[in-house]
Amino acid sequence: MSTSSDKYKREIMKDLAAGNKEILEPGGDDALAQKYNSFDDFANRSSRDERHGLLKRSFHPERVPAAQMDPELRSAIDKIKPNERDDVARDFFKHLKERGLSDRDLERQLGLSTRHPRKMNADDVGKLASFAYTAHPDIFQEVLADQPAILKFLSNPLVGAAIGAIASKWLRK
Repeated sequence: MSTSSDKYKREIMKDLAAGNKEILEPGGDDALAQKYNSFDDFANRSSRDERHGLLKRSFHPERVPAAQMDPELRSAIDKIKPNERDDVARDFFKHLKERGLSDRDLERQLGLSTRHPRKMNADDVGKLASFAYTAHPDIFQEVLADQPAILKFLSNPLVGAAIGAIASKWLRK
């Protein structure tokens, strides 16, 4: 009997065989695939610079549509610890403030229940993350590089869509 994981691996391999792949740069994604056993291993042990490099190349609205990313983000944020969720919200507010967006404006514009990170629920932080992903992808990438807890809870299909060739190497292991 075939599992959903097996089906997913077959889909990735089919896409790669059809030419839907990234070119692996020497010392780039190929080196990451060798250094880490899986995406979870990468999320747990990688350096900020390694995460940022991969996120910058991979997690962008042109590569993974917002309609696919939004529910994934909300689900992942719901699964992280409350103190980590506070840190994520605080980082988003800090970076967005540097772009001239105040926490009060964001609270009103995004329909947040509060602008205080400690009081925010997962839905509020999800709204912030989704906004950053679509409107300021560079900020999204920075925050995820600094807050790898979210990465561990993104689904395999999303990770595969975002990081293509490196994911195929991890899936074959």
